Amino acid sequence: MASNNLFFIESLGALYEDVQLKDIFADSKFFVDCIPKYAAVDILNNYKKQKEENGFDLTNFLQANFVLPEENISNYSSAKKTIDTHLNDLWDELTRLPAQSGGTLIPLPNAYIVPGGRFREIYYWDSYFTMLGLQVSKRTDLIENMVNNFAYLINKVGFIPNGNRTYYLGRSQPPFFALMVKLLSEEKGDVVFTTYQTALEKEYQFWMLGEDELNEKHDSCDRVVLMPGKGILNRYWDNKDEPRPEAYEEDQHIAALSDEDAAKVFRHIRAAAESGWDFSSRWFKDKLKMESIQTANLIPVDLNCLLLNMEQTLLHIYQLQQDEINVHRFQKKVADRSNAIQQYCWNEARGCYFDFNFVEGKQEEHFNLSTVFPLFFKIATAAQAQKVAALIKEKFLFSGGLITTLYKTGQQWDAPNGWAPLQWMAYKGLKNYGFNELAQVIKNNWLHNCEKVFAATGKMMEKYNVMDSTITAGGGEYPNQDGFGWTNGVYLKMKNEMD
Repeated sequence: MASNNLFFIESLGALYEDVQLKDIFADSKFFVDCIPKYAAVDILNNYKKQKEENGFDLTNFLQANFVLPEENISNYSSAKKTIDTHLNDLWDELTRLPAQSGGTLIPLPNAYIVPGGRFREIYYWDSYFTMLGLQVSKRTDLIENMVNNFAYLINKVGFIPNGNRTYYLGRSQPPFFALMVKLLSEEKGDVVFTTYQTALEKEYQFWMLGEDELNEKHDSCDRVVLMPGKGILNRYWDNKDEPRPEAYEEDQHIAALSDEDAAKVFRHIRAAAESGWDFSSRWFKDKLKMESIQTANLIPVDLNCLLLNMEQTLLHIYQLQQDEINVHRFQKKVADRSNAIQQYCWNEARGCYFDFNFVEGKQEEHFNLSTVFPLFFKIATAAQAQKVAALIKEKFLFSGGLITTLYKTGQQWDAPNGWAPLQWMAYKGLKNYGFNELAQVIKNNWLHNCEKVFAATGKMMEKYNVMDSTITAGGGEYPNQDGFGWTNGVYLKMKNEMD
């Protein structure tokens, strides 16, 4: 992995640990986004000397040695504007221009959209849903810039990290790059697929790394898992097994509560961060206890649908090029993964797709909205889609949209919260199978929820309480954020969909 003079917050050693464990800042992410004024080794040496002196003040030391981050977009509101005007104006507010490296920030060659609030960098899967709105706003230039940035990251570090921060370089996020390329192709034609072919191939190699090393005695390696029936499916993972720098104290606390080896707990936590669902009872053995987290033991249905789409996209490219060898190779990959998703994740009795626990050899019967991904990617049968639609209508649909899971746990990716990306995946998935009336209800409920909160606050939020829109959505490691990239994108795209 290339580093090219990138700054890693962990290089501050004892200073990094002390700051994160002493609650100097309210948000653990704040310090890791600071920009050092001097070389890390000099700051650390000065810290070791000065902290032994009488009257040493850590806060003053940090202010003298670091540029503290600005709050960015948080509290940006425009209650006097219409929601559509607000969203179109907000694109410029959320745009970050190319910049040289600042602290942990990995510089990118083109302008990009940040989500908002505490999130001062680009995020992988957020960006696809942001792009949906940029498409409506005719901002093809920004879509192309962002796709180019992701291709740049693939070439620089070998994959698309969680975000463009060095502390995110152990993991990726749900692989939506192929869908971004498809979105751009809708504006610029099939040439887009070949333009990004190399980047797509490299990303696929990242997710399949270790595939050739799998056998019955060694059934998992990084993000690939050899299933009992010999097929290969994927899991979320992280290349590191230590506390996340941006949540150092929180991770230490969870590991201390667990009977599991701390390194394993940290890996499961980081894998959940790669999933984008950080955090949800979906990843816990005991729904109410985060210390029971087991993310890396699970075969997630949504991840494998996304990888199926990546394989289908590469197949499409090889077909365009009349590359018969790779056409046959990827036709088999597509068929094998599609069959394996059906075999391991579909539950006929429950009428739902579940994650599969490959360590225990059983499905995790945890009801959540990842069940709509096979509908979005059109791999469910008509009968399966009928059952999923019935389940969504009966269990997930509320006045403000769809709940993420059926469980109230205090985690942000659980009830009563709803999230824009999952509303979109469900809406489009149901329309793919002709459930237009249900899709329309979901759309109307979600848009009304967004509009109601905007009328009250002048803001678009990261997540929403869909069971009671008079209550602000909560849960998780940080307060609800405003801005907000993917909410804006899905709102604009849904509103402009013809029903």
